[in-house]
Formats: sequence, structure tokens, C-alpha cells
Amino acid sequence: MAQDTAQQAPAAPATPARALLPLILPALAVGVGASLIFLGVSAAAEAFQDVLWQDLPDALGVGRYSVPWMLIMLTATGVAVGLVVWKAPGHAGPDPATMGLDAPALPPVVLPGLVLATALMLAGGPSLGPENPIIAVNVGIAFWLGRRLLPRMPGGLWPALAEAATIGALFGTPVAAALVISEALAGRQVKGALWDNVFAPLVAAAAGALTTTLVAHPTFDLHLPAFGRPGWGDLLAALVVASAAAVLGMAAVRAFPYVYGAFARLRHPMLMLPAGGLVLGLLAALGGHLTLFKGLEEVGEIAADPEGWSAREFATMTVVKLAALLVAASCGFRGGRIFPAVFVGAAFGLCAHALVPGVHPSVGVAAGVLGMLLAITRQGWVSLFTAAVLVASPAVLALLCIASLPAWLLVTGRPQMQLRDDGTPVR
Repeated sequence: MAQDTAQQAPAAPATPARALLPLILPALAVGVGASLIFLGVSAAAEAFQDVLWQDLPDALGVGRYSVPWMLIMLTATGVAVGLVVWKAPGHAGPDPATMGLDAPALPPVVLPGLVLATALMLAGGPSLGPENPIIAVNVGIAFWLGRRLLPRMPGGLWPALAEAATIGALFGTPVAAALVISEALAGRQVKGALWDNVFAPLVAAAAGALTTTLVAHPTFDLHLPAFGRPGWGDLLAALVVASAAAVLGMAAVRAFPYVYGAFARLRHPMLMLPAGGLVLGLLAALGGHLTLFKGLEEVGEIAADPEGWSAREFATMTVVKLAALLVAASCGFRGGRIFPAVFVGAAFGLCAHALVPGVHPSVGVAAGVLGMLLAITRQGWVSLFTAAVLVASPAVLALLCIASLPAWLLVTGRPQMQLRDDGTPVR
């Protein structure tokens, strides 16, 4: 019967190779350019972060991560970003609460303000990542240059190339971009075979990933204790942790419109962002310095010593980081939600290990990240991929595939952590 169905289904018409070949050079150029922009913004932010959190407090004789300094720096970051959002042309882009990975092609005049606001945010400590604004910057540049240098190319090509290239650069592999593209295409009617449609974006993603790898040598492997052959207890742990993390993430998603509305009542970026920075400083005083910044370096620190913190400390970091993500995403800081959500899920998984030592750290971290990302992003493939690469264990992947099923049932059809222009949640 399956053979009969396959015979009856019309095959998608193949795109001739001569139609794909002209896309290779533009895709390579966009891929390399997108990676260099990402690396440049990241390097500038890291250098400024060292000044703000090391050189300056050392010169003043203040503790680098003392409570007063965290309050001062996060509030000052809110003031600085607020000034950019208020005065820069285009107000540093659209409201970040309304943006996902599919960014609009912004006018070139908006992009410098968005870059500056993003770099200040990354350096100052709010709990957001670079993914959304960097994608928006690369889309804007690629669209503007592409339309002028190669006007005969379809306009929709440039945003697709820039998005794929940036995702490849962010993760250091084109696989993440391929998964995002495939998931996006699943809801659209497209002409031609799947691989014809993803060919040029994959070239861009590969170029972006390779450039990042050659220049920065990134790795997502947390070097957790080796995980051997999975057992029934590991499967149960993965199911429970992923589902519980999804429920916790959905609680934050449910609160998102209300927290956003509370900051929106302040109306002006010079009120919203400093107020958000002050709240983030208070949260950092509660959760410690590991709950600051985008979270990738910090998640490596907690994963390096799974026995180094108590269940209570892991739980505190989980809740504080999730609250910080919620506040930073609501008050107007320019940034993405994926990387801090990884920290939240990892801390949650390590909390499960601390409570129940039979939960292997690799299983706890991977399942926690999977459930949290499913709730925050509603990106099934990206959630599964990110959780898997953190532990670099093929045995965990099978557990994650099974654990994703009940977690998906909990989140599907419900809002995600993104709002429409009118403040209503995106489903």
C-alpha cells in the first residue's frame, strides 16, 4: 500500500543544476560576511565586557561581581541602551519582544543603532543572546547590498541566505541552519524538491560555520561525565526532566505578556530600560554572577563541576536566570532568547541530578535544555539539536528523541515567548 501511495504522489519537479550554480558565489559571500559581522560584534562586546567587569572595578577597588557593582552596571547598561533606542535612527530596530529568528529586512540607517545596542547589552550583563539582532543586521546588509550588486536575483533570496549564514555562524555548523530551514519550509508551499530549496542557504550556512570555526574555534560540548549505555532509569529521567523543564518554561511564557505590559506602561525607553536594568541587578544579587550575560560561558562553568553546587543553588540559578530572561526580553534590551534558555535548562537538569543522584548529569542537562527550548522557541529540531550537541553523546540522542514527544504535547498549540505588535502572544 505504501508503494501504491508513493506511485500516486506526484514528484516535485527538480530544479536544473544550471539554475542553482549561479547562487553559489553569492551564498559564499553572504556566509563569510555574516560570520565576520557576528565575530566582530562579539569580539567588541567581549572586549568592552572586560573593561566594565574587570578593569574598571579593579581600578576603583570594587569587587568585580559585588552586589553594588552589579546594580550599578546593569542599571547603567539600561541607561546606555535606552539612549541608543531613544536617539538612534530607527530606534535600534523593532521591539525585540516581537522578533524571532526570521528577521525583516531593516533599512541600512537602522543597523548601526541596532549593532550598538546589541554590543552594549552583551557587554553589560543582561540575560539575552546575540542571535536575533545579529540575524536582523545581517539580513539588512545582505538585502541592501544584494539588491544593488545583483539586482536580477530574487529579493527574497538575500534574507534567506543571511538567516542561514548567521545561524550557521552562531552554532559553528550548518546543521542547525538546515534544521531551521526545513522546519520553516514545512509550513509553506514551495516549488521544487526540498534540497533544491535549501541548496543556496546551506552553502551560506556552511560558509558562515566554516568561517566561525577557522577564526574562533567554537565548541558547545560541555565535557560532562561520559555517558555509557542507557538504561530504563535514564529513559525515565529524560522523560521527567524534559517535561518538567517544558512546564517551567511555559510558566515563563505565560507570564511574558504581563511582564511586557508592565514595562510598556512606562512608555519611554529611558524609563523602561533603566528600570529593567535595575530589576536585573537585583536578580543578579540574588542569583550570583553566573546568572549574568548570555550564558554560554557560564553554563560551561556550572557543567564543569556538577557536584560543586547544591540542589538549592542550582534551583536558585534556574529560577533567577529564567526571571532575568523574562525581564530582559520584556523591557527593550536588544537580544535573543535561545542562549540564556540553554543556561536555564542546563541548571534545571543539574538540579535534578543534585536531587536524585541517579539522574546522570548528561541526561539531566540535555533533557532540561530540550524541554526549556521547546517551551521558549517552539523550534523542535533546533531544541533537539542544541540539547544533543551539549553532551556530544550518541546514546543520549535516542533518549532525547523519545523525551521530546511528551514535552511537545505539553507545549504544542500554546503561546511561545514572542509577541505580536499588539502585545498578544504568538502561537
